[in-house]
Amino acid sequence: MHIRGIRGATTCDADQEEAILKATAELLQQMADANGVESDEIASIIFTATADLTAAFPAEAARRLNWTLVPLLSATEMAVPAPRAVPRCVRILMLWNTPRSQEEIVHVYLRGATSLRPDLRERRP
Repeated sequence: MHIRGIRGATTCDADQEEAILKATAELLQQMADANGVESDEIASIIFTATADLTAAFPAEAARRLNWTLVPLLSATEMAVPAPRAVPRCVRILMLWNTPRSQEEIVHVYLRGATSLRPDLRERRP
C-alpha cells in the first residue's frame, strides 16, 4: 500500500459561498469517482484557493460530502500574475492510501482550470 496524490483543480463562477462549495464538491466527487476512492482510504486533503476567493473555505465541501473523519487543510494559493494565473481557482491535492501505481492515478481538471494541465486531458476516463 502506498500514499498517492490525486491532483485536481476547478474554477468558481463567483466569490460566493455556494459557488465555491458547489464547484469544490463537484471536483472532489469527480476525483473520487475517477479513481474509485472511498473516504476511509483518504489520508488527507489539501485545498488551495486563489486570493480572489474569500467567501468560504473549500474544505467545507468535503464535510458536506460527509467526509467528516478526513483531515483537511485550506490555504491561499501563491499570487502568480496573469497570464499564468487562473482566477477564482480551487486546487486540491488528495492523499490516498492505495496499491495503485502513479501511472494509474487519474487527475481531474474542470472548467477554467483545464488550462493548467493540458497534458493530462488525454488521461481522462
